Amino acid sequence: MNSESERRTLRIESLAHLGAGIARDGGKVVFVPYTAPGDVVRARVMEEKSRFARAVLEEVLEPSPHRVEPLCPYFGDCGGCQWQHVAYPTQLQYKARIVAEQLEHVGKLPGVAVREIAGMSDPWGYRNSARLTVGSDGTLGFQRFESHDVVGVEDCLILHPSLRDLLRLLDVEFPELMALTLRVGTRTGERMVVLETAGDEPPEIEVDIPVSCALALEDGRVATLIGDTAIHEDVAGRRYRISPTSFFQVNTRGAERLVETVAEALQPQGWERLLDLYCGVGLFGLALAGRVGEVVGVESAPSAVADAVANAEGLDNVAIVEGPAEEALPALPGAVDLAVVDPPRGGIHPLALRALVEKRPRRIAYVSCEPSTLAR
Repeated sequence: MNSESERRTLRIESLAHLGAGIARDGGKVVFVPYTAPGDVVRARVMEEKSRFARAVLEEVLEPSPHRVEPLCPYFGDCGGCQWQHVAYPTQLQYKARIVAEQLEHVGKLPGVAVREIAGMSDPWGYRNSARLTVGSDGTLGFQRFESHDVVGVEDCLILHPSLRDLLRLLDVEFPELMALTLRVGTRTGERMVVLETAGDEPPEIEVDIPVSCALALEDGRVATLIGDTAIHEDVAGRRYRISPTSFFQVNTRGAERLVETVAEALQPQGWERLLDLYCGVGLFGLALAGRVGEVVGVESAPSAVADAVANAEGLDNVAIVEGPAEEALPALPGAVDLAVVDPPRGGIHPLALRALVEKRPRRIAYVSCEPSTLAR
């Protein structure tokens, strides 16, 4: 295949679940990142298999009406965002379509009705956390798309304004620094920088802004360097403690919407036993504790367990069980009436799923960040 035959003119038909545009060429699917449905493009094929090919965009010959100008100057180099060139209403339409396709093709569940996506009034400035990595040359930024190379950034438009300010003010010079995470309680104003280093030696840090700093060690321990040991966030009328390495939903307004959606799906009557599997710091279970008889949270991460216990203070109908879901759930005595499941990207463990089915809950709310593992 010579260089000219590798170049193809393609019309983009739709978007794939990992972000690339989808075209068809001679009956074969071709994935082209950074394209929009309706684009006519010139693309160079980089990998060809029997059923599909992967290509890189060389030129947009005819732009789609769904194409917009990306706001971020790093878009296309930085791998953090894939769809900034697609109009936001179109993004929402394709997200719903992708969920339906994954349920049909991966889960073998055709015809599932997917409700309209609940989008944001403003899809910018929403993230309450971000993890930046350090390149081999000391550059601080995000990884390039499908690469381990680091693109240096001085700003990020999807970060909460408080974190954008923090990113601009950051000046960390430490040879062993591998990555750092920025976190903010968007409703409390509390900010934190979590450093990850190659060794256990804490860096010397001086800050002239109100921010806590912590060092996450390779063995899982966390050392507080400056300020508080955790930040706090307010969601659905409750305040949650969030330790440096504990998971929390990155969109606070979205987390509130999720709590409402889970409550709507479970329809608690006030007497039930609710299982909160992969409970993290207790977001769902604690928000619903006043609407059920009992809450049992299951979580494996020690820092999140400690946060959940602290966040449950004053609630006498909540118990937090520490351990992997696939071990803790089969050992949990008794049945459950309702369940909310919020696993990591890899999805619920098969043994945990089997144990959950055996508990015979009346309703299950499954919160998924990865439609393919949800479908599976």
